[in-house]
Amino acid sequence: MLTHAADQTKSCSKETVEGKKKILIADDDFDNFLLTIEAANEAGLNCDYYWVKDGEELVEYLYHKGAHSNPEEAPFPDLVLLDLNMPRKNGHEALEEIKTDPRFMSLPIVVLTVSNAQSDIDKSYRLGAHSFVRKPANFSLLVSFMKALRKYL
Repeated sequence: MLTHAADQTKSCSKETVEGKKKILIADDDFDNFLLTIEAANEAGLNCDYYWVKDGEELVEYLYHKGAHSNPEEAPFPDLVLLDLNMPRKNGHEALEEIKTDPRFMSLPIVVLTVSNAQSDIDKSYRLGAHSFVRKPANFSLLVSFMKALRKYL
């Protein structure tokens, strides 16, 4: 299920000629998606936000397959926030599939997960993640994290 939350945004660091920067959030918890948007708004980002519920849907979104076949409804993101623990296809499986395709090699993917395991960190970087961040413990830390994302936008 794709959700576009453009109506809940404020100001992203840079805008393209086509319009706002696009952040695709892959997380199986819709409440996490909404909280991330709220933190982004608090951080002063003005982006369009899109949501996919698992790694399988993330791959479908990027390849414009199935429910995501219309590029206007599933535009290419400027940044992907990727949870690792998701059903059907986890974050590592999706990351591996995405980063083996030359079209997506330069797409910034930031792993945002509850895991703090060194094996998850190492594997994420080996598979092509640009950053690995443990989900912040409180809202103010999430806002700080969203501010730091400007380097990818």
